Amino acid sequence: MASTNQPFLDRVFAAKSKDESRKLYDQWAASYDADMQTYSFTAHRIVAEMIPKYLKVAPADTSIVDAGCGSGLVGVTLQELGFKTIDGLDLSEGMLKVADKTGAYRKLEVTDLTQKLDIEDGTYDALTCSGTFTHGHIGPEPLPELTRIIKSGGILVATVLEIFWKEGGFEKVVKRLVDNGTVEVLEKDVHNYRKLGNESSGGVVLVLRKLQHVQSV
Repeated sequence: MASTNQPFLDRVFAAKSKDESRKLYDQWAASYDADMQTYSFTAHRIVAEMIPKYLKVAPADTSIVDAGCGSGLVGVTLQELGFKTIDGLDLSEGMLKVADKTGAYRKLEVTDLTQKLDIEDGTYDALTCSGTFTHGHIGPEPLPELTRIIKSGGILVATVLEIFWKEGGFEKVVKRLVDNGTVEVLEKDVHNYRKLGNESSGGVVLVLRKLQHVQSV
């Protein structure tokens, strides 16, 4: 069992179950944004800026779902970029309460991303997922389901902790989605978006486009 004196970041990475992870994030919610500043965390901005880079739809006409939205860092950045229709999903009710205070989201729902989502096929123009594909969180298994709720021609942008990309088998799942004609890969580059002490680290920023002829996964 992790010591309560450990930083929350270490404790959530070491979480052994969804319930443990949820409780840790509920506890962390009040100080999460401040803690991320101490890590020089920029993943939320990198993810948000991929939307206007690859999605040629006017911000006012774009609907986005922020999966694993946490305290709302991605939503706030998207709002700053001119996007107005943003929904948020997260396992932690405590985090959603913080996200709600930002005013960036149209609606927020407690959601387990490892289960089938109660969302119709092709609901959103884009999906963002920052900081969720990592140790103690979720593996690549939800990618097909997340892709399902994006419109044809829409994009998915996600960060995957660099070491977890290989350990978790993300390459295999992405290849399967490409091979069956569901998506094309627009980017899967490594970015440094967090600083621990004097060392920078980060992960793969994955950008997928759902192909036009695919109606459902």
